[in-house]
Amino acid sequence: MGLIVQKFGGTSVADAQGINRAARRAALARAAGDDVVVVVSARGNLTDELIELARKLSPQPPARELDALLSTGEQQSAALMAMALHEMGVAAESLAGVQIGIRTDGVFTRARIENVDPTRVREVLRAGRVAIVAGFQGADAAGNITTLGRGASDTTAVALAAALGAQMCEIYTDVDGVYTADPRIVPTARRIPVISYDEMLELASLGAGVLHSRSVEIGKKFGVPIHVRSSFTDAPGTLVVQEVQAMEKIHVSGATVTENDAKITLRGVPDQPGIAAEVFDAVGQHNVVVDMIVQPPSRRGKTDMSFTVPKDCVAEALAAAQEIGSRLGAAGVECDERIAKVSVVGVGMRSHTGVAAKMFRALAEAGVNIQIISTSEIKISCVIEQDQAHKALRAVHAAFELDAEPTQT
Repeated sequence: MGLIVQKFGGTSVADAQGINRAARRAALARAAGDDVVVVVSARGNLTDELIELARKLSPQPPARELDALLSTGEQQSAALMAMALHEMGVAAESLAGVQIGIRTDGVFTRARIENVDPTRVREVLRAGRVAIVAGFQGADAAGNITTLGRGASDTTAVALAAALGAQMCEIYTDVDGVYTADPRIVPTARRIPVISYDEMLELASLGAGVLHSRSVEIGKKFGVPIHVRSSFTDAPGTLVVQEVQAMEKIHVSGATVTENDAKITLRGVPDQPGIAAEVFDAVGQHNVVVDMIVQPPSRRGKTDMSFTVPKDCVAEALAAAQEIGSRLGAAGVECDERIAKVSVVGVGMRSHTGVAAKMFRALAEAGVNIQIISTSEIKISCVIEQDQAHKALRAVHAAFELDAEPTQT
């Protein structure tokens, strides 16, 4: 008798038909002899609807109250799923985030998990019930309801799987796995049967919306196998696991593009030790995560400094940049939200040369200009103009022949 965690996204539980479909999967797993924990997202577009309603009442709603409001979406799904299972003759119990032992920091709307105590969940399982858990939420040390950020029900699921020692965490969504690129942009994109944690982490952080990046971090840290599957078919999905040697034979596994970033530039700041530390300390105090950074050579003791941040953090990042820019005597602060970031990812980059050159050549031949370049062992990213995003992704995908089955050579 094993333990599995199943997570169902918003499209999977959007209506009664979807909830029943998800409940049947849980019931089948329970009938096979496994203990089952189900993590659910809010139904369909409910979270967006709640945000819209809140902003009609308050343009800048208090973050604490916004979290209290948004958490109700997942709680609705959990209760409805429990009702569906009861109707199928399967004992189930719904649990809100404050009941399942997920302790977070106190950063409302973007909280991070600090600890998971699954005692209550274990009690439900020992009683022979399926535990239905509201995803996306927890509570801070003061008992305030917190949310983990959009898409973070994945993180709830993998964190619980790690804390419970689950054999598998199944992520059910509206696609049948992880693809070499977004098939809505690149119709020839191919499903990837197996991918490493590192590759999936890069793809998730670079705009591949199939998995939340923090869920992959937790999966890697605790060795939780993650199976990304479709809620609507029984087709095999994508298994996210530890890297195996065969993966290194493939130069590039996938390509992504994201249009969710903005570029902030401080013009004419002093080019001297400690300035970068001051700038990014100021930004960090606003809980803004900085991604790519570029600083050109100094001109007469002055330089420009550009960095990218998520678009939903632009207001905080821009305020911080303007404040520190004024203090440093910067010539000005600019914000460009019309950018995109195209990237390629693959563990094979560690052992193969020429990947960067091939990517840059593909972009050049497509007439795409590069503004910023960022690299890691298994990733190359380029900031480009937003209106060239889709063209750039298709060009890079074709250059690395990602539509073809890998030859493993």
